[in-house]
Amino acid sequence: MAVNVETLEKLERRITLTLAASDISGDVETRLKRLARTVKADGFRPGKVPMSVVAQRYGYSVQYEVVNDRVNKAFNDATTEAKLRVAGAPSIAQKDDAPEGQVSFDATFEVYPDVVIGDLGTAEVERVATEVTEAAIDRTVEILRKQRRTFAQRPAAEGAAETDRVTIDFEGKIDGEPFDGGKADAFQFTIGEGQMLEQFDKAVRGMKVGESKTFPLQFPAEYQGKDVAGKEADFMVTMKKIEAQHLPTVDEAFAKSLGIAEGTVDGLRADVKRNLEREVKFRVLARNKGAVMDALAQVAQLDVPKALVASELERMIESVRERLKQQGIKDADKMPVPPEEFTPQAERRVRLGLAVAELVRTNNLQAKPEQLQKHIEEMCQSYEKPAEVMRWYLGDRQRMAEVEAVVVENNVTEFVLARAKVVDKVLPFDELMTAS
Repeated sequence: MAVNVETLEKLERRITLTLAASDISGDVETRLKRLARTVKADGFRPGKVPMSVVAQRYGYSVQYEVVNDRVNKAFNDATTEAKLRVAGAPSIAQKDDAPEGQVSFDATFEVYPDVVIGDLGTAEVERVATEVTEAAIDRTVEILRKQRRTFAQRPAAEGAAETDRVTIDFEGKIDGEPFDGGKADAFQFTIGEGQMLEQFDKAVRGMKVGESKTFPLQFPAEYQGKDVAGKEADFMVTMKKIEAQHLPTVDEAFAKSLGIAEGTVDGLRADVKRNLEREVKFRVLARNKGAVMDALAQVAQLDVPKALVASELERMIESVRERLKQQGIKDADKMPVPPEEFTPQAERRVRLGLAVAELVRTNNLQAKPEQLQKHIEEMCQSYEKPAEVMRWYLGDRQRMAEVEAVVVENNVTEFVLARAKVVDKVLPFDELMTAS
């Protein structure tokens, strides 16, 4: 039987579904009889509850289930026959003018759009590359030294200096009044490492144990504490303890302590370089992938299904609430999240998802088994026990699906870069690593 599909606007379609009332009532009766075998009611033995009681108690819910099941089946059959790719869930509404002995419903829904990928040769994409320099290796080794540093108490006559770890009592007031977070006892931080505001950091330099000092501090206008942002406070600080840092010497013992098999400084630097190159590779790929997606969004021509945007928006809002919950925010799941703030991003995600899917389909860019294997192996190399991490990935379908999505995006990135107008740029190591 031919299905009559009505086009409303762009991607919106409507189909009328008609069911025989006798089929619905027959299904309802069958389900109620099946239910009567196990249902319990006061005054009756199990399985002996009269059908009139069963129908009175469960008739409405069973009727709803039957109609819902039959409407869903009718909708799936109709869209399959009409060869429609439905985007999102349909909106179902019962009609009042159904023929005698029948029940009719209007199913309104959206279909997936036709996606036209424009001329990729007209798209301009900036492709970055970054080299791991000796200076970058030096800085990383210094970070490793700091992670293993020790502190020893300074002589009482010596004042606090750069890199010293100090323990202080402090109290801040604004217009003579204390404020939240403005007081602490036995507070510890390391001078010169950005843990405190620069004015505070400078004020404690040169102080000796037992010394107290009062100084003004201007909070930045963009300070995270909204109550004090842009205001000036007076702080009183008392120095309780000063400890000088001691960094380990970069020698064979240091290399061995880091698990370097050959236990040499050259081996340590080589290991650091490999790790940095692996990190640079993933960061460069992510940046270039972002540039490709920007270009693809510009050349892809399609109408975006509203239902898919709504679903993506719901996922994004749920993700925001989950992050707030993890941060300990009370009633995070009930916190209102303005959807308009995320709608443009949701629309872009859907648009790109459809464009990527079209490129993959028409150019056979699906992830190959050997690509998945190679990608997982590269990710696992940064862990202490790569084989165990490999099994962790391979043993879970959801994790493998995430890996597959990344590999597919990489394939799309290479495909677009091979056809677009590529502008190559060498990005300094520090700029790449500090980019958000």
